[in-house]
Amino acid sequence: MPEGPSLVIMREAARKFRGKAVRTATGNSSLDLSRMHGRRVVSVRSWGKHFLLEFRGFSLRVHMLLFGSYLIDSEKLATPRMSLKFDNGVLNVYASSLKYIEGALDEVYDWHADVLSPEWNAKLARRKLKAQPDVLACDALLDQNIFAGVGNIIKNEVLFRIRLHPASRVGEMSAKQLGELIAQAREYSFDFLAWKKAGVLKRHWLVHGKKTCPNCERRLTLKELGTRKRRAFFCSHCQRMPGKPG
Repeated sequence: MPEGPSLVIMREAARKFRGKAVRTATGNSSLDLSRMHGRRVVSVRSWGKHFLLEFRGFSLRVHMLLFGSYLIDSEKLATPRMSLKFDNGVLNVYASSLKYIEGALDEVYDWHADVLSPEWNAKLARRKLKAQPDVLACDALLDQNIFAGVGNIIKNEVLFRIRLHPASRVGEMSAKQLGELIAQAREYSFDFLAWKKAGVLKRHWLVHGKKTCPNCERRLTLKELGTRKRRAFFCSHCQRMPGKPG
């Protein structure tokens, strides 16, 4: 599943369509794509894992789910879920969920929750976390209402960075651990963005998809944890539960 940094890259690549009119709108989506025909793109935005094309009065939301992808000025052999043609290029989206959002985006999205937004608010994230003391750290990081844009890769890498066990409960974490969790959710997301742009993202993974801990060289644990049952890669020796000695 594409994570927040990948959507920022998509947004930046599609920025050239801002101010341009949709000449044709086709694809195999059940959504009425013809609604966009002839309409001019007011802005190109992203929130968390959502790519957003804003028109006057409504917006198109693209969620790439597990296997979504996009191409600009290029195409696959597969039929796109949506293909938008402009005078200056083509945007093709594949295997994604499309939805129209009515009204202003600022009334729908909380930009303070997007870890890559200039409006990100760490204090608000802390308040939301403290209101859910029984939530596991692995679930908390994937909560898009708190950390919009954080996905499973970022989750695993952040928890290893701060040496915290993924099954740690928020209410049992110290103030320092909670602060580190919040800070690294944002910091690692920007690292992810820079590494992906440079084409070296996987080289920097420490535990995600790995078998051996880079710190102690013990075998990593792989489990499906939390209510979401997402894969957690972690070192049971280096990543401790709150209150337990390291």
